[in-house]
Amino acid sequence: MDSLTQIVLGASVGEAVAGKKMGNKAMLWGAIAGTIPDLDVLASPWLDTVQQLTFHRSVTHSFFFAVLVSPILGYLLHRLYYKYTAGFWRWTLLFFLGFTTHALLDSCTTWGTQLFWPFNTYGVAFYNIFVIDPLYTIPFIAFVVAAAFYNKNSSTRRKLNNTALCISTGYLLLSFVFKYQANQVFEKALLNQNLTYTSYISKPTPLNTILWTVTAKGENGFYTGFYSLADETKRISFDFDAQQKDLLLPYRGNPKLERLLGITKGYYTVEPAKDKGIYINDLRFGEFDGWRKGGGQYVFVYHVWQDEAGAMQFEEINNRPKINKEYLKTYWDRISGKSQK
Repeated sequence: MDSLTQIVLGASVGEAVAGKKMGNKAMLWGAIAGTIPDLDVLASPWLDTVQQLTFHRSVTHSFFFAVLVSPILGYLLHRLYYKYTAGFWRWTLLFFLGFTTHALLDSCTTWGTQLFWPFNTYGVAFYNIFVIDPLYTIPFIAFVVAAAFYNKNSSTRRKLNNTALCISTGYLLLSFVFKYQANQVFEKALLNQNLTYTSYISKPTPLNTILWTVTAKGENGFYTGFYSLADETKRISFDFDAQQKDLLLPYRGNPKLERLLGITKGYYTVEPAKDKGIYINDLRFGEFDGWRKGGGQYVFVYHVWQDEAGAMQFEEINNRPKINKEYLKTYWDRISGKSQK
């Protein structure tokens, strides 16, 4: 999730663990605990494209990191605030829960989180919430900020914070229900149209959990469709993208290329680059505005080529549509079921 959401989640967890002992200091250190895992991005200037993709959401987002680092920071905070009665174990629990809730929330998004690093580098992803979702974050912020204005011994403070945790958790659970409903529609539509597939990824579109998209892996490519829980009909029009794996043959065997393909979990297509090399489209994120006629460019594209010395080069290309009032109105119409593709 975005940094602001992780800060608020960490602050709320800190309050739940040590708020009665430390007041707003618990919120502050909870917010810091919720931020620490994302500090792995500070290593980006020293890493190439594939290394960045591999390193982010790995070490600092793992259960191993939480178990190893939490006691160390817990001890330091215990010594720093020795006059308080929070104690070593409470501080340790604050950091442990701050780290693990951060990692688990990230696992709900599309990116994937290496929870079991270093034993397994698979990116766990549940695909049930977009990386930025106002309905998750805004109520969370409102209740946590309100709680901060009350005395640490106030029962109202605890009720506000507990409400924040309950609402946010309830929304996450509801997103799984919505995902299940969308999946039922996708599976039936694929079956009715005689489209064979081996697996699929479904996920919400940006900023909501009402409009969902599916990418189903066929024999030689992928079927993509959209469905809003507000749609009047369950008729889905699927687009097909050929995978064109044969374009990879001149580059296969390169460790970084194989790692890049592994990160996409096999959900990628390949096309010739305009000048040199190839483009690899990461279909886990799809086209930013594929829900409307004409679609758009893939959100994450990787340009791969060999330089004059024969070394493999990788460049990430991020595509974004032009966001304006007209775009947002059209998007809202699609979410609300007023316009189906």
